[in-house]
Amino acid sequence: MQDVFNSKEAQTYIDRINKLTADSPRLWGKMSVDKLLSHLNVGYEAMYEPEKLRKPNFISSFLMKTFVKSKVTNETPYKRNLPTAPMFLVQYEKDFEEEKKRLIGFIQKTQQLGREAFDGKESFSFGKLTAQEWNNMMAKHLNHHLEQFGV
Repeated sequence: MQDVFNSKEAQTYIDRINKLTADSPRLWGKMSVDKLLSHLNVGYEAMYEPEKLRKPNFISSFLMKTFVKSKVTNETPYKRNLPTAPMFLVQYEKDFEEEKKRLIGFIQKTQQLGREAFDGKESFSFGKLTAQEWNNMMAKHLNHHLEQFGV
């Protein structure tokens, strides 16, 4: 599992993102590349700008912690064509360059804050996570979707 807190490894994600173009074809799934970048940004918004999103209710939160958390935070890669959680669905076209810039900024911010800032940090959906769980969740999500677009 790559380490999103390591500057060299964070740069590999940025390099892969910079290989995307506004018309990069997907290898599977339904998202266009602009929606993909926006979709990835929603995960970072949940970490850094949670006031922008609607917090899950008690039942949703319980179900997420009980049944989804371990699948999202372990080191097993995601399978292709898994359904997207409703809060992560992007309905409208987005500005490719703006979304790309935002995503790179979020990756850089995460790396600069470092592992220590995430150890015990509260997750929007899963409660407190270890730094390794945060790492796995971010790395898996980035890898899954960058592979979806062949980068």
